[in-house]
This record gives sequence, C-alpha cells and structure tokens, in this order.
Amino acid sequence: MIEALIHGIILAFGLILPLGVQNVFVFNQGASHLKFRNALPVVITAAVCDTVLIILAIVGVSVLVLTFVWFKLILFSVGILFLLYMGYTIWKSDPATNERVNEKMSVRKQISFAASVSLLNPHAILDTIGVIGTNSLNYIGIEKLMFAIATITVSWLWFFGLAVTGRYVKRFDKNGSWVRVINKISAIIIWGVAVYLLLQLVGI
Repeated sequence: MIEALIHGIILAFGLILPLGVQNVFVFNQGASHLKFRNALPVVITAAVCDTVLIILAIVGVSVLVLTFVWFKLILFSVGILFLLYMGYTIWKSDPATNERVNEKMSVRKQISFAASVSLLNPHAILDTIGVIGTNSLNYIGIEKLMFAIATITVSWLWFFGLAVTGRYVKRFDKNGSWVRVINKISAIIIWGVAVYLLLQLVGI
C-alpha cells in the first residue's frame, strides 16, 4: 500500500511539473488578482478537472474512448488550435493590465476558462491516460485506491502552491517584468507543444 502511495506521488509530480498551458494559467491568475481568494475559482476548477481525468484514466473509461481514431483526430485538432490561441494570448498578455481585467472577470468566466485550459489540452489528457492509467494497472483494490488518492492529492496541492507562488512573485515584481519574461517563455513552450501535437496528428 505504501509502495502504491509513493509511486502515485512521484508519478504525479513528474507529470505536473513541466511548464504547460494549465500551469501557466493558474500561475498567472495567482499573480494577477489583487486578492488570493479571487483566484480560487480557477485553482479549484483546474484541480477538479485533473481529478476527473485521473479517475477516468484509472477506471479505464477514457482509454476506451481514445481507441477510436476519429476521436483522437478531433481531440488533437481542437487541442492544437486551442494551444496556438493560448500561446498568442499569453505572449501578448500585459501584467500591468491583467489585474484590472481579472478582477472584473466573473466567477463563471474564470471557471469556464480554467476548464477549457484543463480539458482542451490533448497533451495533458494523453499523459494522464497513457501514464497514470497505465501505471494504475499494477494495482488492485486498496492499493489502486491509494495510488489514485496520491496522484489526486498532488494535483490539488500543486495548483494551490502554484497560485500562491504567482502571488508572491507579483509582490516582488511590482512592474511585472518577471511575469512578462515568464509569459514569453511559457508561450514559446506552449507553441512547441502545439507543433509536437501537429506532428503526432500527421502520424495518426
């Protein structure tokens, strides 16, 4: 049981650490809002979406869905367009104006945007299914449950920590210069993921 728990923790950190569109969005929300509680809808939505994907991967439902080539084509196509758009949005983002924009954004808009960032990223979906889902096959019963709990817990802690980190960076980065650099790097990485997915789409 302990082995499954440790396995889940290490695996989840390995998947969630790389800088991606979901992480960038949560970090930026933490940095952009005047009050941390205003970023909570985004943090909680991202964590809930990850939880749903992890559960689907472990029970095997999503694996069955992705066996259909036409579904993968749609998923990749929509995901590539979404990542290109997100990369452009983040590249053009100005931390100086983000505070005013985000403070006016309704909770519903925050939740819908966070959900789209989490669920329209085929790279994250395939990682969850292909890695977490596959590794969960090593366990049954209580061990599989502990494995699932470990991966889900890491996800929740990570998103809260990411938003908190964004907030502290903003405190020391009054003019937004650090956040601008992070945004540029993040946009390039996101575009790189889109290109990678496009190459995979061509190979389907």
